[in-house]
Amino acid sequence: MGLRLALGARPSNLLALVLGEGLKLVGVGIGIGVMAALLLTQLLQTLLFGVGARDMTTFVLAPAILLAAGLLGCLAPACRAMRVDPAMALRSE
Repeated sequence: MGLRLALGARPSNLLALVLGEGLKLVGVGIGIGVMAALLLTQLLQTLLFGVGARDMTTFVLAPAILLAAGLLGCLAPACRAMRVDPAMALRSE
Protein backbone atom coordinates (compact mmCIF):
# COMPACT_ATOMS: atom_id res chain seq x y z
CA MET A 1 0.00 0.00 0.00
CA GLY A 2 2.88 2.30 0.75
CA LEU A 3 4.24 1.73 -2.72
CA ARG A 4 0.92 2.71 -4.23
CA LEU A 5 1.03 5.94 -2.24
CA ALA A 6 4.63 6.54 -3.30
CA LEU A 7 3.67 6.08 -6.94
CA GLY A 8 0.94 8.70 -6.70
CA ALA A 9 -2.22 7.00 -5.51
CA ARG A 10 -4.39 9.16 -3.29
CA PRO A 11 -5.33 7.92 0.19
CA SER A 12 -8.98 7.85 -0.84
CA ASN A 13 -8.05 5.38 -3.61
CA LEU A 14 -6.45 3.10 -1.03
CA LEU A 15 -9.52 3.36 1.17
CA ALA A 16 -11.77 2.41 -1.75
CA LEU A 17 -9.49 -0.48 -2.71
CA VAL A 18 -9.30 -2.04 0.75
CA LEU A 19 -12.99 -1.51 1.54
CA GLY A 20 -14.07 -2.75 -1.89
CA GLU A 21 -12.07 -5.97 -1.69
CA GLY A 22 -13.10 -6.67 1.88
CA LEU A 23 -16.77 -5.96 1.33
CA LYS A 24 -16.81 -8.19 -1.76
CA LEU A 25 -15.83 -11.10 0.46
CA VAL A 26 -18.37 -10.11 3.10
CA GLY A 27 -21.09 -9.87 0.44
CA VAL A 28 -20.30 -13.31 -0.95
CA GLY A 29 -20.34 -14.78 2.56
CA ILE A 30 -23.64 -13.14 3.41
CA GLY A 31 -25.16 -14.29 0.11
CA ILE A 32 -24.09 -17.88 0.67
CA GLY A 33 -25.31 -17.75 4.26
CA VAL A 34 -28.74 -16.37 3.37
CA MET A 35 -29.19 -18.93 0.60
CA ALA A 36 -28.19 -21.77 2.93
CA ALA A 37 -30.52 -20.44 5.62
CA LEU A 38 -33.41 -20.29 3.19
CA LEU A 39 -32.72 -23.84 2.04
CA LEU A 40 -32.45 -25.18 5.59
CA THR A 41 -35.52 -23.49 7.07
CA GLN A 42 -37.67 -26.60 6.80
CA LEU A 43 -35.06 -28.65 8.60
CA LEU A 44 -34.68 -26.11 11.39
CA GLN A 45 -38.36 -25.27 11.76
CA THR A 46 -38.82 -27.88 14.50
CA LEU A 47 -36.09 -26.17 16.55
CA LEU A 48 -37.62 -22.68 16.39
CA PHE A 49 -40.04 -21.53 19.07
CA GLY A 50 -41.89 -18.25 18.75
CA VAL A 51 -40.25 -17.31 15.46
CA GLY A 52 -41.36 -18.27 11.99
CA ALA A 53 -38.99 -20.24 9.81
CA ARG A 54 -38.77 -17.38 7.32
CA ASP A 55 -38.94 -14.41 9.67
CA MET A 56 -38.09 -11.35 7.56
CA THR A 57 -36.74 -9.40 10.51
CA THR A 58 -34.14 -12.09 11.11
CA PHE A 59 -33.28 -12.43 7.44
CA VAL A 60 -32.72 -8.67 7.15
CA LEU A 61 -31.26 -7.79 10.53
CA ALA A 62 -28.64 -10.57 10.77
CA PRO A 63 -27.01 -9.82 7.38
CA ALA A 64 -27.12 -6.08 8.14
CA ILE A 65 -25.26 -6.65 11.41
CA LEU A 66 -22.72 -8.87 9.66
CA LEU A 67 -22.26 -6.26 6.94
CA ALA A 68 -21.64 -3.57 9.56
CA ALA A 69 -19.13 -5.80 11.35
CA GLY A 70 -17.36 -6.49 8.05
CA LEU A 71 -17.26 -2.78 7.26
CA LEU A 72 -15.72 -2.00 10.64
CA GLY A 73 -13.28 -4.86 10.23
CA CYS A 74 -12.13 -3.52 6.86
CA LEU A 75 -12.03 0.09 7.99
CA ALA A 76 -9.16 -0.32 10.48
CA PRO A 77 -6.63 -1.70 7.95
CA ALA A 78 -7.84 0.79 5.34
CA CYS A 79 -7.21 3.74 7.67
CA ARG A 80 -3.81 2.32 8.63
CA ALA A 81 -2.92 1.95 4.94
CA MET A 82 -3.88 5.57 4.28
CA ARG A 83 -1.46 6.82 6.96
CA VAL A 84 1.63 5.02 5.60
CA ASP A 85 4.47 7.40 4.84
CA PRO A 86 5.44 6.87 1.16
CA ALA A 87 9.14 7.61 1.78
CA MET A 88 9.27 5.09 4.61
CA ALA A 89 7.58 2.49 2.43
CA LEU A 90 10.12 3.02 -0.36
CA ARG A 91 13.02 2.67 2.07
CA SER A 92 11.67 -0.57 3.51
CA GLU A 93 11.08 -2.15 0.08
